[in-house]
Amino acid sequence: MKKRKNQMSLRRRFEVTMRGFRILRQYCPGLVQGRALCELINTLQPFTAIWFSAQILNELSKQRRIKMIVLYVACVVCIHFACVVLCGVLSRVCSEKESQMWSWFGKIFADKQMSMDYVDLENAGIRHQKQQAQENLFMFGNGLAQLVWGTSTLVRSVVSIAAAIAMTYTLFTAKTGSAVMDGWGWGVLLIGCIMLGGVCHFKAYVKENDVFVRWCRDTVWFNRSYDFFGKELYMNMDRAMDVRIYRQNAVAERMLDRMSKKDAEDDKVIFQMAVYPALARLLTGLVNAACYLFVVIKAFYGAFGVGSIVQYVSALARLGDGMQELNFMLADNAVYCGYLSALFDYLDIPGKKVQGTIPVEKRSLCDGGDYEYEIEFRNVSFHYPGTKQDVLKNVSLKFQVGKRFAIVGMNGSGKTTFVKLLCRLYDPSEGVILLNGIDIRKYAYHEYLSIFSVVFQDFRLFAFSLAQNVAAGTVYDAKRIVTSLNQVGFRARLMQMPDGIETSLYKDFESGGIAPSGGEAQKIALARAVYRNAPFIILDEPTAALDPVAEAEVYEAFHEIVGGRTAVFISHRLSSCKFCDQIIVFHEGEVVQQGTHRELAAQTDGKYAALWNAQAQYYT
Repeated sequence: MKKRKNQMSLRRRFEVTMRGFRILRQYCPGLVQGRALCELINTLQPFTAIWFSAQILNELSKQRRIKMIVLYVACVVCIHFACVVLCGVLSRVCSEKESQMWSWFGKIFADKQMSMDYVDLENAGIRHQKQQAQENLFMFGNGLAQLVWGTSTLVRSVVSIAAAIAMTYTLFTAKTGSAVMDGWGWGVLLIGCIMLGGVCHFKAYVKENDVFVRWCRDTVWFNRSYDFFGKELYMNMDRAMDVRIYRQNAVAERMLDRMSKKDAEDDKVIFQMAVYPALARLLTGLVNAACYLFVVIKAFYGAFGVGSIVQYVSALARLGDGMQELNFMLADNAVYCGYLSALFDYLDIPGKKVQGTIPVEKRSLCDGGDYEYEIEFRNVSFHYPGTKQDVLKNVSLKFQVGKRFAIVGMNGSGKTTFVKLLCRLYDPSEGVILLNGIDIRKYAYHEYLSIFSVVFQDFRLFAFSLAQNVAAGTVYDAKRIVTSLNQVGFRARLMQMPDGIETSLYKDFESGGIAPSGGEAQKIALARAVYRNAPFIILDEPTAALDPVAEAEVYEAFHEIVGGRTAVFISHRLSSCKFCDQIIVFHEGEVVQQGTHRELAAQTDGKYAALWNAQAQYYT
């Protein structure tokens, strides 16, 4: 990060900053603009008060015109009132937007995750890159959040410098009658001292930030450990039983002791971070004293009235503050551009999967009205990225329309990988997969996915309503939701739910939410696949969490559930294979048998018969 920061040119920093603003405008609309406008008003308001106060004092010390004094006072009051009202409204709006900012930042990562190739989601290097970008942003605000906060600093510093110069110009042009005091040398010296103070603040911030960056790098483990041992271990209900039964809090307490020692060591770092700004502020105090002295001396020689002393001293002080903040902003920009660049490196990871352009043809069967889709695996082999060993070896299969297929085999035989290829989460290393005779890579990717309803073994339900879980969306047909749930044997449980299909699952957002059992959750996942009504339905261990009675109910309704669709089952329970037209037996990545249950069971020396007999002995 430090190397990136030091090598980044001003042009590159400008490009990175502008892209950061574009992302903020897309995900946090109005936040940066609102903060900039609010800061503009907040910065200008004191200058107007200073100028009018100076005019009032000058009027009181000289002509004392009542009308002018009243006019100045009225202007001050009206401007102050308008600024307070506008800033109050803007601050409220910006506070609301900033409170949502972190959620918007989360959506940036969510959108990237959804657009990435599935193969990249499993890439350890990319996952580490994402984790680093998230930790930088969410733990310390490095990058986008700094850009939001830096907007205020930029506006405040630029406006302060411009307004201060405008209000102090007459300080150097006002004549005292003394050749020594009226020379430009004093002005140059004074401005030089103010700029020196700004440079010193810049150097101090760079030193402070170097310490901070080293501390951040050494503290990532601390924050992650705190999140896990301090909160996740005790608060996560999925871990609660194990934590209590196995007394895992003892492990956490040892880690917390280590974290306490690290916390004590950080006191030295805090001192290092504080000493540099302290020295810079000491110099700033000396510069302000010199400015005050210069103004008083010119006023003593009669260059301007007593009211102008207030104007010049205040404006010079704000000029110094503006110089310091501008230098701070430039230094800070060099830092957060490094973090932004790292974030953009992650967001710019290209998709390597061929998306395709051909629309999926809607070929309807004449009898049932369902769509006709035939998929063929032709000499397909596959190995995972970064490995050389084939998980699937020269697989050739054809799925006929409307048939039921069971895929069986021992753990690690390639069944789940086969389904990932079928759903095009991965592309084959060798061979080709065809849909209606066309390479599936030529089809539009999302259209191809739309022909599948899948229930994965490790499926997930969400803390939304039951209806939204079944429909996988917020717009749904309530009658179809109920029909789908009834088909998978969920009718009795649905009748017990207080709000029917609108009942919330889990208690993340609703205190009245229900937590479905494993079997109930699996039925809901089955209903989701049924509701989608896709031509292909893929079920990975569809009854693994069901008790024998519920499993029998599902199989009895099997034909109604599948309808005229082509169905593919992955199962360890070979009893389910009786319901299928074809059984495909995988072993060590190859298809070793294929046929009906009766045919394969008759082959006593085959792999299927061995698996069948191994299970049947427990029921005999």
